[in-house]
Amino acid sequence: MSTQTTGSLLPPETGAPQVRLGTLVNLRWLAILGQSVTVLTGSLLLDLQFELGLCAMVIGAAAVANLMTEAMRPANTRLSDRAAFGFLLFDLIQLSALLFLTGGLHNPFAMLFLAPVTISATALSLRSTLTLGAIGAALITLLGGYYLPLRLSDGRLLELSQLQLVGFWLAILISMIFLAGFAYRLTLETERTSNALLATQTALAREQKLHDLGGVIAATAHELGTPLATIKLVSSELAEELSERPDLLEDVLLIRSQADRCRDILRSMGRAGKTDHHMRTALFETLVREAAEPHIGRGIIVTCDWAAADGSDERMPSLQRRPEVIHGLRNLIQNAVDFAQSQIWIDGRWSADEIMVRIIDDGPGYPPEMLHRLGDPFVRSRRRNGYEGMGLGLFIAKTLLERTGATLSFANGRKPGQRRPSVRSGAIAEVVWPRASLAVPKIGGLGENTPLFP
Repeated sequence: MSTQTTGSLLPPETGAPQVRLGTLVNLRWLAILGQSVTVLTGSLLLDLQFELGLCAMVIGAAAVANLMTEAMRPANTRLSDRAAFGFLLFDLIQLSALLFLTGGLHNPFAMLFLAPVTISATALSLRSTLTLGAIGAALITLLGGYYLPLRLSDGRLLELSQLQLVGFWLAILISMIFLAGFAYRLTLETERTSNALLATQTALAREQKLHDLGGVIAATAHELGTPLATIKLVSSELAEELSERPDLLEDVLLIRSQADRCRDILRSMGRAGKTDHHMRTALFETLVREAAEPHIGRGIIVTCDWAAADGSDERMPSLQRRPEVIHGLRNLIQNAVDFAQSQIWIDGRWSADEIMVRIIDDGPGYPPEMLHRLGDPFVRSRRRNGYEGMGLGLFIAKTLLERTGATLSFANGRKPGQRRPSVRSGAIAEVVWPRASLAVPKIGGLGENTPLFP
């Protein structure tokens, strides 16, 4: 079951546009403001000697580009990966031009090269980020040797020693790689988790709707049973009395047959349960079999075993029929069926303190290097036996079951390097609940049914 939990999230560039134009425009205005204040402070207060006019032109070019962008597109426009890359590339080149006029790599504000690359890592594709980073590294390297010198008021050059210059260059490159890598990875993990949580909420909402719908149908069938029986009884009596009136007898028989049809329809629809205790609770075995039912008959033998733990005579408990439990167990069973070769085993155990479900298959098992990450959303994709699994299924199962108080653990039936045994050699998923969190207290009877229509 090597790929049972594996999967991959599509990179940002393959999905919807990630970057809002207004965000980049506002960041550029902030950069323009900072550049203007810094240039004016250096010229007027610190009396540094540099090409103030050319610097004003470079800053003005960025301002004009921003104004044109705002005039051409609304601020809420979502930029494609290529358009956002071009936007950030312009900022990188504009910053390089400004640094060229103010001392190049000797200018401490060269650290601002980190900004466009880090922004790219949080919003653009990996390819765009790597390209922008490579361009930034090339530009910062060129600025180490090609620039207009920055002079103090007495004419002295404001320059770093050769050793300091190389150290500053290395610091910028290392910081660029580290920050961009961290930002990209953090953004990717956040997006993966958000997508997985959305899928979990969708699955739970669907299961809850089915649960509620089954209860309404069952209650309707229960409440309509008496009037339908009355209709059938009266129609039968009328049929006997109208035996000599064939014209009316035919209509009465039609009424009786339609009443039977309504009864059969409601009976089939009401099998999902009722809104009383029958609907809200079920025996441990019944609940697990309900979760496994969609995957029985898929060509895999499903063997169930039920017993009290430690050989005690504790009776099988009744559990709350919660959608989270049914859907979570169903995902685990589906995962086992998908990767089993011919058979899976579902073991149910209970004691005075705990309730446990263990799902085992005879497949290849979990990849040992992934055991510590099982249950995380979208583990990196691996393919085996022609099947590419996705970590979303186990993430949903783990999330839903843990909401009910369960603890999940995963293992393999076969140790690394061990010769494969004949049975129960694949993946093992074990779910354990404290009995108090799921079991229904022992009470006398099921209580009264609540009428649907008072």
